[in-house]
Amino acid sequence: MIIDCHVHVNQYELTQNVPLLEDRLEMLQSEMTNNNVDYAIILSSYKNNPQRPSTEQIIDSIKKYDNLGVAAGFTIENHTDDDLKNYSQLIKDGKIKAMKIYSGYEHYYPYDERYQKVYDTCIEFDIPVMFHTGDTYSEKGKLRYARPLNLDDVAVDNPELKIVMCHLGNPWIQDAQEVLYKNKNVYADVSGLVVGSFDHFFEKMIKEKVAELINYAGEPRYLLYGTDWPISSMDSYLNFVAKLNIKKPFRDNFMYKNSKELFKIS
Repeated sequence: MIIDCHVHVNQYELTQNVPLLEDRLEMLQSEMTNNNVDYAIILSSYKNNPQRPSTEQIIDSIKKYDNLGVAAGFTIENHTDDDLKNYSQLIKDGKIKAMKIYSGYEHYYPYDERYQKVYDTCIEFDIPVMFHTGDTYSEKGKLRYARPLNLDDVAVDNPELKIVMCHLGNPWIQDAQEVLYKNKNVYADVSGLVVGSFDHFFEKMIKEKVAELINYAGEPRYLLYGTDWPISSMDSYLNFVAKLNIKKPFRDNFMYKNSKELFKIS
């Protein structure tokens, strides 16, 4: 079984000529089928426009699919208390599997007190909050807000909060591995380590860094498989993770068991 915990249906380069959300969802389904991916979680964006559908639009459009879930994007600047109240009802209804905060894209630290209401909601309903960490796809992103060490504050101050550090904090993977090791309420996904497909030299470098992270953090319960499709290709990612030196019990946790438990996927 394979669960991809990190995909998008925004109009990025691969999907820039696919204006309809329904058609992009069909592309996602085709990609999942071709790569034997059983379930995927779609992350809604930090802003809504014709290229970036809202959480509600995505939820409405995936009703006919039983292999897709949603992580709801939330920002200080573009979302309101009413949005969060609406999200709470959607969480109760099982329509939202997680929340997502776009640190770096939005220029606030994860420990900004204005995010606390999001953390309280996640704790109340026992769902994880996902954070962008590391390099940003947009040149307008500000990296200091996306450093993985920032999540140590959030993890310590909210011990009941389940945190997912997206992209392993790349290129600050060494910082990410310490945050994982120290805080038992922090998880990490391996998504978005490359734009497009891995080339030989980058793959070799990243493989060594991921191996170091696994050895340092020391437990199989924290690592999640994700790709960042369509920014990263699913087939290239599966080829990459197949080369990681991971024992089978750990590999099963990594590829699906951890996500299945964390996101309550039945």
